[in-house]
Amino acid sequence: MNSKNKAAVVPKELVIPFVLITSLFALWGFANDITNPMVSAFKKILELNNTQASWVQAAFYGGYFTMALPAAYVVKKYSYKIGILVGLGLYATGALLFFPAAALENYTFFLAALYILTFGLAFLETTANPFILSMGDEATATQRLNLAQAFNPLGALMGLLVAQTFILGSLQSDDVDAQGNGIYETLSSSAKAAVKTADLELIRNPYVALGIFVLLLLVLIAFVKMPEESKSHKTSNMWESIKRIYKKEHFVGGVIAQLFYVGAQIMCWTYIYQYAENLGINNQKAVNYAYAALIIFLTGRFIFTYVLKFINAGRLIMYLGILAAVCCLGTIFISGEGGLYVLVLTSFCMSLMFPTIYGIALNGLGEDAKPASAFLVMAIVGGAFMPILQGMILDIGGQGYNDVLILGVPEVNFSFILPLVSFLVVILFGYRNLNPAK
Repeated sequence: MNSKNKAAVVPKELVIPFVLITSLFALWGFANDITNPMVSAFKKILELNNTQASWVQAAFYGGYFTMALPAAYVVKKYSYKIGILVGLGLYATGALLFFPAAALENYTFFLAALYILTFGLAFLETTANPFILSMGDEATATQRLNLAQAFNPLGALMGLLVAQTFILGSLQSDDVDAQGNGIYETLSSSAKAAVKTADLELIRNPYVALGIFVLLLLVLIAFVKMPEESKSHKTSNMWESIKRIYKKEHFVGGVIAQLFYVGAQIMCWTYIYQYAENLGINNQKAVNYAYAALIIFLTGRFIFTYVLKFINAGRLIMYLGILAAVCCLGTIFISGEGGLYVLVLTSFCMSLMFPTIYGIALNGLGEDAKPASAFLVMAIVGGAFMPILQGMILDIGGQGYNDVLILGVPEVNFSFILPLVSFLVVILFGYRNLNPAK
């Protein structure tokens, strides 16, 4: 017992590999949060409805579902390092494809580029999460993953900063007149075409720069020595591993909880812009609320990583799930900016959920954690289809956000019933894991 209490979160001999792999968490956080505002941006530039615009998230998070199992196979057959290099290669390819997508001004091409980009993210997440868990004592595995995941919001903040500085603040399609009415819709066909070209190039440039950076990182990691894996680990049959893990109740529950949690997170972070716009706040200013959400998310991640030393992980996310559900009720029924503040506060409650669900689900799985990790990454598909459902709610009365009242509130408010239901699933998972899995 004493040796476990004294176990280091990260052994000294693994600090450098830990730091290097942890940097990847920031890298996919950047991609996530430079993309969230693009739902609203593409809607305006390409004159889409809410459902059509939500396909940005469907393409982005759908790539996780498609590529997670192939990623697990590659990692199991070869090594963590190979999985990381393949992931970085796909990430860079998808980002660089924004160049021809902008040249063709084709929405489907943009969606395809995002889809391929997230092939790379699927490889990185499928590889990095279990790799971090394996870097030390199993007793500190969840703490170690929470520490690594704490750097994900730092990347997300950088993604938002780039989105605000280089994209949202310069989009001509977002310009309004003195009365606050959109100018883009009133332009002639030729003037509108010129604005469309310029705005799509604004979206293109940060992604292309990101692709070049990722390629440089790929070259760096290729020359860095990573910890060796036991050859015996690579001889086990993947199908046998899958059959074993699906007999574990805490793992199956974790996959379901992760699907709903990711859906809730992406809905709260994507539709914060629409919620703000319904209050008369434009996208560039709405980013400040997204910043606030990420800052308290990051703060909560560090706070609750420490709190995990004193409280059971399942109990903690159950309590946080209850608070998140209360915040969703406030987002739905509190009018004005008060509802927006409560929506921002939801991020504090969400801060620990992803890595803690991950850690509980993989607890005690040993080498089976590799294929198990793939299914948990596949669960990120919740971020693909749930925003579409929320977009459908927003389109009930038209393309606006306050076309009809549902339960006495605008449809944009009511749409947050979907995150509310999702958090109820997380609460149930926490409750069923009040005692550590055997």
